[in-house]
Amino acid sequence: MSETQSVTQARPASAAPQETPHVRINVEQASYAYSARKQAAPLFTLEATTFQAREREFVAILGPNASGKSTLLRMIAGSIAPLSGRVELDGFKTSQLEARTRAQRIALVQQESPLVFPIRAGDYVLQGRHPHGRSLWFERDEDFSIAESALAQVGAEHLRDRWMHEISGGEKQRVVLARALAQQPLVLLLDEPTLHLDIGAQVELLCRLRRLADEHRYTVIEVTHDLGLAAEFADQIVLLHRGKCLRVGPPAAVYQRELLEQVFEVPLEIVAGPTGRPRVIVRGRREEN
Repeated sequence: MSETQSVTQARPASAAPQETPHVRINVEQASYAYSARKQAAPLFTLEATTFQAREREFVAILGPNASGKSTLLRMIAGSIAPLSGRVELDGFKTSQLEARTRAQRIALVQQESPLVFPIRAGDYVLQGRHPHGRSLWFERDEDFSIAESALAQVGAEHLRDRWMHEISGGEKQRVVLARALAQQPLVLLLDEPTLHLDIGAQVELLCRLRRLADEHRYTVIEVTHDLGLAAEFADQIVLLHRGKCLRVGPPAAVYQRELLEQVFEVPLEIVAGPTGRPRVIVRGRREEN
């Protein structure tokens, strides 16, 4: 059995949980609006959105470009505060957490991770320990041990001494994820982490995220516009379109053909896979009457 099969079959859509996991992230009627200047009409509005994300859960925030996905992720991360409603981590508003505390509990992996200066992968991962350091920070043996463990968790120990600018895109994404794991967070937030990866690297990364959530009790929230991969790996889908949250639920409940065709503006076919998860087939064009 392949790694992909073992991961997805271990969490079939029809499986009933044996216990109710702890709610990590609570998004309750949260909204946000961007304006060019104060008192000007908003250029974009994310309307009231509600969902919960539990420990060991993989949530995909799904939608086409300009849906509000990254805005919602930034509210969850606490970098912006909702205009209305609330976004909480374990009962505390994320935007009101002290920056150091927030970095210890939430790790955010951006679409792009530019390198300011040449750095080896091991030292890059060690940067994830900064939120746990003292005011005059020197690495301790514990920090090196945690960074090494983070590299091992993503299968990147062999990259420790490689320069970041010399490794492939898939390898770099694993190292970036390892730096996030070195923060020892409760919540992993990822903004389109598979954007520049080939399909093999995409599946490998999502398999690792799925396994990390299960084994280490992480709550994983991913922003994506990939219908197929979201259906295969996510426990819960938050479907956004033009700033509106249209539906929240497991993939089988959200993946309705008419709804997804309206959102993504492409003819689709939805079929049930062997584990009960939906499979998406893109049709070249609609049949002419």
